[in-house]
Amino acid sequence: VQLQASGGGLVQAGGSLRISCAGSGRTLSSYGMGWFRQAPGKEREFVAAIARSGRSTNYADSVKGRFTASRDNAKNTVSLQMNSLKPEDTAVYYCAATDFGATMESRLFHSWGQGTQVTVSS
Repeated sequence: VQLQASGGGLVQAGGSLRISCAGSGRTLSSYGMGWFRQAPGKEREFVAAIARSGRSTNYADSVKGRFTASRDNAKNTVSLQMNSLKPEDTAVYYCAATDFGATMESRLFHSWGQGTQVTVSS
């Protein structure tokens, strides 16, 4: 499956942004989907994951209560709604596909999209 993230941009602290990931080649409903991010000089980190059905989700502690992962299997897309954004949320955000539900383990994701830049100004 090929993945393409989009929707990133520049937003002020406290603002909101919604990023999306579109799939091609295979239907995304076959996979659990995850979001990861990588800030300059830092390792890639898990952000959120959503199971195939959408009924199960996992979030990093740093984004719980602020970010919401969702999916529209009919449109072959997954999204990440990001609210109450903080400067420390600034990173390139990647979507990825897994055969392991809403896992948080990056090693279990087999397909990765190109990232989308999210910049939060203070």
